[in-house]
Formats: sequence, structure tokens, C-alpha cells
Amino acid sequence: MGKEERKNKGKRKIRVIHLISRFDLGGAERVAANIAKSGNPDYEYHILEILRGKSDFTKGFIQELQAAGVVCHRSRMPNFHFHFMAERIAAILFPLRFLMVWLRYRPDVIHAHTETPDMCLWAFFRVFPWLQKRCRIVRTIHNTCLWTGLKRFGNKVERFYQRNDANIAISRSVLECYTREYGSTPPIIYNGVPEADALPYPDLVADKTNILFAGRFEEQKGISHLIYIVSRLADMPHYHFHIVGAGSMQPLVEKELATLPNVTISKPIFGISRYLGSFDYMLMPSEFEGLPLMSVEASMAGLPVICSDCKGLNETVPHDWPLIAHANSHEEYLEIFFHTIPASQRADLSLRARRFVEKRFAIKTMQQEYEKVYSRHK
Repeated sequence: MGKEERKNKGKRKIRVIHLISRFDLGGAERVAANIAKSGNPDYEYHILEILRGKSDFTKGFIQELQAAGVVCHRSRMPNFHFHFMAERIAAILFPLRFLMVWLRYRPDVIHAHTETPDMCLWAFFRVFPWLQKRCRIVRTIHNTCLWTGLKRFGNKVERFYQRNDANIAISRSVLECYTREYGSTPPIIYNGVPEADALPYPDLVADKTNILFAGRFEEQKGISHLIYIVSRLADMPHYHFHIVGAGSMQPLVEKELATLPNVTISKPIFGISRYLGSFDYMLMPSEFEGLPLMSVEASMAGLPVICSDCKGLNETVPHDWPLIAHANSHEEYLEIFFHTIPASQRADLSLRARRFVEKRFAIKTMQQEYEKVYSRHK
């Protein structure tokens, strides 16, 4: 063994613990996973959930992380229906729970994702402030809207992260909204996505233009717009809509769309990025986003995205993209389906979208940028 080899062998790895809401499907959880799977031998990655994930995807998500050498920490705190109450109870209980993790692993970096982990980490250092000197705090801001209904409390939490120079924004729109609301200007690190191994989607409808919507059935994702668009196109049988997801608006989605002849509604699919290349177009009528990974993953798979121009989402498609409906205009969506798509060369749109995201959203770039931040730990 050479001198340099012995030196590296004895070198302590930088230990990073990511805090996520739960082991489940979600953009922020996927970002944490993609960072932790960097494969850098100088780092040891852990991911800890605040509330116990129990979806159909939890087991597969954890297995994926463990296969990449990531240490996963399960929560015993149930994620019950009144989630706002669960979050507050979790924040109260978190300091003692995390102290046990801290004493065992002595992290160099703690990286929080989304408001529940943000709140819990703030609570931890309120109870144990002297431990703050022993690690670097990193916090990724994933959304343009923060602390809805909790502005006064949110201001306290934000001052904590600002004092620790912890904030990183995922997009220009997140940066602008954060600066306007809280006065500081965090740096941007764009979310990166890996290129997924392509698989054929088994339920495509032959001889149709297959359109995919995949996301939570919540107003943020533009469910009311989705219902209007799909309903208006019910008499255009050459389009078939695959609506994949779940959420509080599921009864409305099923009531309005389930009986339409050109609609298939399905439960969320773990690893759906593998199937994206099978579809012809993706539909994303979001009201607001931080920076949606689904749009980036679609373009990476060569799947053109029909979308609103909401901030965050508009950063994931090329300039002058012809499939944008400004301000979620229903008339513009119908124009896209009636005229733009029939007159376009899908292969050209696919190539243009893929080239754009390959340049801006490379996963290796994201991993390296975060590890530069981690390497400045206290």
C-alpha cells in the first residue's frame, strides 16, 4: 500500500445526514436521494425521516438507498391524517430522538429539506444550542411558497437559517420569491436528475397519442385545469390521457374524468421515470412549483412537456417553448391540443427538450456543487 493510499484510508469521511419528511415519493425526497447516491468515497451519507413513510413506495425507496450505501433512519412517529398536528408533535419530539442519532454518528453536516424537517432542526438547536458549533447546517428551499398559515413562526425559523448561512435555492423563481419575502439572496443549485433505464409502459393505448399526467391530486398541481382540459377533449378520441397519482382531490378527479372514454386513472407508480419515454406528451398545468423534477425527468427521457408558465416550471423548458399555456389559459391549452401538436414534429420537440435539460440539470453537477458546500463544514 502506497503512502497516499494509507493517508486516504485513515482519513475520516465527511458524514452528512439529510432530513426528509418521510421515505416516500416526492421531489424533495428524490433530491436528497440523488445527492446521497453520489458515490463519492470521501462522504458517508445518511437519510433520516421525520414522519414514518408507509406508502406502496417506501420499501422500494429504502432498498434503493441502501443498495447505494446510504444509511436510512426510520421514524416511529406516525403520519396520521391531520398532518399539521403530526408535524408539530414531531417537532416537539425530534430533539431527543435526534440527540441519540447525533451522539452515535457525530455528523459534520445536517441538510434539511422542506418545512417539517426545517422546523424540526430549528427545534433541535433551540434545545441543544451548543451542538450547533460542531457541524454545518445546510437547508434547501424547495418551494416558492413557505409557511402557509404560519408566517410569524416561519419568520423565526428563517432567521435561524439565515444566521447560519444555510440556505440554497433550487431555482431562480425560488430565489426571487424568497428574497422578496425574507430579504436575503441564497445561492442556486439546480436539481439534477439521472438518466433512467427506459422500460416500455405496459398500458399504452395503441394508435393513440398517449398523454401522461403524473403528480399529486392537489390544487398546486393544477387539478382543476386538468379536469377542464381533459373534459373538453373527451370528443377527440385520438388523444388518450393517463392520469397517475393520488391526493385529497382524488374523489373529484374520479367523479369528473373516470367515465370518459379516453381516460385511464391509475395509482402512483414507483420509478415512473423509467416509463416516461413510452408516452407521447406530458401534461403539467401546475399553479406553482419550486423546480419540478418530473418535468426535467420527462425532458431527459425525450418526452415533450405541455405546461403552464408558472415560476419554477418555466425554468425546466427551453425559451420560446411552443407547448406553454401562459397563466394556465384554457384557451391556450386547447390551441396546443387542437393545432400546435398536430402541426409539430414531435421528434424535434423531443430532441430540443432533452438537449436543454442535459446542459442545465446534470446530476453530477448538482452532487459536486452540494459537496463543495459540505466540505466547508465547521
